[in-house]
Amino acid sequence: MKEPILLVLSAGIGSRYGGLKQIDPIGKHGEIIIDFSLYDALRAGFKRVIFIITKNIETDFKAAVGDQISEIMEVRYAYQQIDDLPGGFSVPDGRTKPWGTGHAVLTCRGLIDAPFAVINADDYYGREAFQKIYKFLRTVKEGTPYQFGMVGYTLENTLTDNGFVARGVCTVQDGILTDIVERTHIEKRSGCAQYTLDGENWVTIPSHSVVSMNLWGFTPGLITELREHFPAFLGNAILQNPLKAEYFLPTVVNELIQNGKASVRVLTSNDKWYGVTYKLDKPVVQKAIADMIAAGTYPETLWE
Repeated sequence: MKEPILLVLSAGIGSRYGGLKQIDPIGKHGEIIIDFSLYDALRAGFKRVIFIITKNIETDFKAAVGDQISEIMEVRYAYQQIDDLPGGFSVPDGRTKPWGTGHAVLTCRGLIDAPFAVINADDYYGREAFQKIYKFLRTVKEGTPYQFGMVGYTLENTLTDNGFVARGVCTVQDGILTDIVERTHIEKRSGCAQYTLDGENWVTIPSHSVVSMNLWGFTPGLITELREHFPAFLGNAILQNPLKAEYFLPTVVNELIQNGKASVRVLTSNDKWYGVTYKLDKPVVQKAIADMIAAGTYPETLWE
């Protein structure tokens, strides 16, 4: 079997953060969050990585990440472009926003020849997560229904004190994902986690709920499904929300689950999530990384 691939979603604009957060240093020696994820992935067994980027960040991203990691892992690139659409569709006037995580993964068509994991470049997942997803990918086989995996986190371990986050809120039965709903605006409010759809009405989510942080394990069949579902998404999106609608990866996975085409095993992690959704998150992440280095989780310098 070919070695599993690590696919890194690195094309996000980072509008809430106010800059190119994917390459903003948070370690003592200039390390960025993805450095720690790549280090953990390498220790878990991953040897191949695909970075999904946009052309406008290519030079900076390769200098900060790709050129260095290419010395120890096989590196390839996929480019998420807003005009990469099926025949018969064009970019709506005024649209500048990328088409979302499902579209990002779809840009890797032609590069995927083995089971693969998907992660965000600006999220810290922890060593345990990479060990579990690599082990899953080493044994999974393509078949019908598809056998996918997801590392789930406890909601309360994934929130920021500085604003709202988007999370896939999961329903899990006997270790199997039965439903996932993308909530794009979750905040800490009145001592609990709540989401809103309209900015006025709020719904409480139990703090122990399992959520997706976009750490998935897939077989290549997902690429076929993403391609087949994309035109229907675009048909609705261009009519209803042409400037901001996103093709969410969890939404496609959920459709496959509900249609009996996929089974998703949930691999739980008790690690705390860290990320830089906002500028004010950065000092928190810096301290957490420094504490882990002091505790011996990571060496003083990652790549020596």
